[in-house]
Amino acid sequence: MPMHEPAMRRSVVLLLNVAHTFDHLFLLIFATAVTAIAHDFGLARWEDLMPYGAGAFLMFGLGSLPAGKLGDQWGRRQTMLVFFFGMGLASLLVATTQGPWALAAALALLGTFSAIYHPVGIPMLVQRTSNPGAAIGINGFAGNLGIAAAAILTGMLVEAAGWRTAFAVPGLACIALGALFWKLAPPEREPPARRGQRVDVPLAPGELARVLAVLTVASAASGLIFNLTTNGNGQMLGERLAARVSEPATLGWLLGAVYAVASLAQVVVGRLIDRFPLKPLWLTVVALQVPMLAAAAAASGWWAWLALLGSMIFVFGSIPFTDATLVRFVDDRMRSRVAGMRLAVSLGISSAAVWALGPAVKAAGFGVLFVGMAGVALLGAGVVMLLPNERGRRVPPSARSAAPLADAEAAGD
Repeated sequence: MPMHEPAMRRSVVLLLNVAHTFDHLFLLIFATAVTAIAHDFGLARWEDLMPYGAGAFLMFGLGSLPAGKLGDQWGRRQTMLVFFFGMGLASLLVATTQGPWALAAALALLGTFSAIYHPVGIPMLVQRTSNPGAAIGINGFAGNLGIAAAAILTGMLVEAAGWRTAFAVPGLACIALGALFWKLAPPEREPPARRGQRVDVPLAPGELARVLAVLTVASAASGLIFNLTTNGNGQMLGERLAARVSEPATLGWLLGAVYAVASLAQVVVGRLIDRFPLKPLWLTVVALQVPMLAAAAAASGWWAWLALLGSMIFVFGSIPFTDATLVRFVDDRMRSRVAGMRLAVSLGISSAAVWALGPAVKAAGFGVLFVGMAGVALLGAGVVMLLPNERGRRVPPSARSAAPLADAEAAGD
């Protein structure tokens, strides 16, 4: 990467973080409003409509592959513009649908554009920072605020003006953010694929292949848990707190509080990643998901809310590790493409969770579902153990060819 490339503006760093907020917000509007949508479409149960949202999460995975290629070879700024405007317009389209299959198609389109952010926006954010863990932690916090916002904002909008408004208002806001990004983000001098090498820990080809295999399997397991929880938590709390809370807005605030508090775990984990080896940290966080998910399976009333909070702290806390692993082991010139390939496989697999959630809960209940997720977390911990040790092989920042990004570092501090 040329040494004379100007530092990214603080405003652009902020917009990239806000984009992560919107990415997760859009993906969960449907799950939060599904009961209202099912009633509007004449369906008796929300579980019967839930499988129609699976296409969004399938495309969220499969769309990562072309998005990563565009990010590296066409440019990350240009691809992010497609993200902002495509997400906004697709959300407006969802708001106009009149039946389950039209809704499914519009949600799949929304998922296609939402696929752009993770393989493009995050590599753009960290491409020149010397503190990637902190930057990823802040970015992850911003993304999970979108999950909290989906619970709170969607509940309020559905109650005040109907489920269509819950898609239309964020859609218009996303288009406005795209206009700001177009104005504030300067054009790239060259696409990432043509820049100089930047990698923190050089690996032999065999070791790199093992890292990519671990990333794919571990993130697929993590994605299953993430999709099952974030898409099912609202209904789970509604069931476990039915004797105490019934208003959608109140349930939205309770769920939003869980996500807001749990999101702070990513900030803590991000700072730890910059100071310690990845493998023991990642293994600890994933292993602690097991007892918390098992507790949530059996708890009821307010204990269910507390168990869910504990579960989500460790579910969210595990999120920064995949992007941090890419930064540490994969050259920036191909980082978006590698991220896209990993996401296409792992998210494509984990999208099955959205399709299966409604029928699984209808057949077995949330208790069995959470026990199953505890088993998946145990599998994920076993896979993380296969990650190579760094053995003191990290390249000092001063020896890397890319200049530090002052604004990104400031954002992570």
